[in-house]
Amino acid sequence: MPEPDDIGLLGEYARRQSEDAFAALVERHVVLVYSVALRSAGNPQTAEEITQAVFIILARKARSLPRRTVLSGWLYQTARLTAANFLRAEIRRQKREQEAYMQSRVNEPEPEVWPQIVPLLDAAMERLGKKDRDAIVLRYFENKNLREVGAALGASEGAARMRVARALERLRKFFTRRGMTHSADAIAGAVLAHSVHAAPIGLAKTITAVALAKGAAAGGSTLTLVKGALKLMEWTKAKTAVVAGIGVLAVAGITTIIVKDIDAHRVYDWQTWADQSTLNKAPPQATIRPAPASRHLSDAYISSGGKMEGLGYDFREVVLTMLQIDPEHLIVTAPLPSGKFDYIANFAAPGGDAYERNCRALINDMENQFGLAIRPIQVETNVLFLRVQSAYAPGLKPNSDAAQNGPVITRTSFSSHGGIWMLVQSLEVDMGTVVVDQTGLSGHYDINLKWNGTADGLEQALREELGLELVSSDKLVTVPMYVVEKVK
Repeated sequence: MPEPDDIGLLGEYARRQSEDAFAALVERHVVLVYSVALRSAGNPQTAEEITQAVFIILARKARSLPRRTVLSGWLYQTARLTAANFLRAEIRRQKREQEAYMQSRVNEPEPEVWPQIVPLLDAAMERLGKKDRDAIVLRYFENKNLREVGAALGASEGAARMRVARALERLRKFFTRRGMTHSADAIAGAVLAHSVHAAPIGLAKTITAVALAKGAAAGGSTLTLVKGALKLMEWTKAKTAVVAGIGVLAVAGITTIIVKDIDAHRVYDWQTWADQSTLNKAPPQATIRPAPASRHLSDAYISSGGKMEGLGYDFREVVLTMLQIDPEHLIVTAPLPSGKFDYIANFAAPGGDAYERNCRALINDMENQFGLAIRPIQVETNVLFLRVQSAYAPGLKPNSDAAQNGPVITRTSFSSHGGIWMLVQSLEVDMGTVVVDQTGLSGHYDINLKWNGTADGLEQALREELGLELVSSDKLVTVPMYVVEKVK
């Protein structure tokens, strides 16, 4: 007789409070959860506490998990988020413990690949989509064959093979961008051989007893961990995106929401064209409105004296342009309105603070109309540092012209006549991560950079043409970001 599947056992526990069903789930998945916790925390005692917290969360959420949930993937993600929450609270102590743990592994007879990829493995996994991450967890963390992976994902064996291969290729590209040139097969072999650690004897029974009581018998530190992890899961439940070893980056999908108090059919004069005359003639205001369906103008933008106007932008682009930030610095945790939007903020202000005033006014309008709030946050994450490798590279030419012309960017080229910050912004988009300028270069430069369209080619062109290099951070760096969330 085949064993009950995960969701069947979870349903039995949710309906009947079956301790046997829950104990079976713990026994089946404790190794996976403990391994994720141990890899993140680097400390067996802490890993046990994190593992215990994860199964307490599972017991509390048993009734609300959708039937199509891949429980292995859900537990992996919950373990990673719980570990991330723990590390954020105790980063200094955990850093020392993790360094000691990693040093203890240096002399073990392991393949060359694993010691290189393990510090960033969970960060790489976080960059995958949910189905890709579920496939990797099932195939390599739980050593299931492709037929079993396909069954868990509701797909054929062939489809599972393609998804696993695609996910491995994305992992390979992630590591390649950080200087680790291993094949997808080598990465798969390393993860399969070294990602799982045997859980301590008796841990499953201890966890089952504590989790079935919903944590009533757990220690204070464990309950604090549960509470923090649950908040973090709520914050990222739309669609999780980054906790790069410990900083949290979450990105929500875009869907349609009801817009309050907007006359969608009225078109104002300022929505016909974006130029300085229109910006100055419009009555002082700060508002975001749906773009007229009959108008084909898009991505038109004007800024003057701290005032700004944009026509034909996606809602996410409105936020990015308004805040003057790159996508890598924006965390979205609530559904955004679909379609195209126009916006204007043209209040005058003395003392040169018109831009700040207009931004604040637009943020207030966004909250009033759409129920969305924007706030600045600090996030700890891995970054790429841009540094000078050679001071006299031929492609980095100082420019005495005070004007900064906007960059011209294609998939294989970048040219600008301005500050290094323009290059940094372009690199963040190309590399898919935060780039921190450590060049110390000020002033303006003529830059004409060309490469073959790959991440490796871009890094080579940076070195050879501009004398610059991208270096992965070996520890977490605190970077400023903005989060878009529902008004509480």
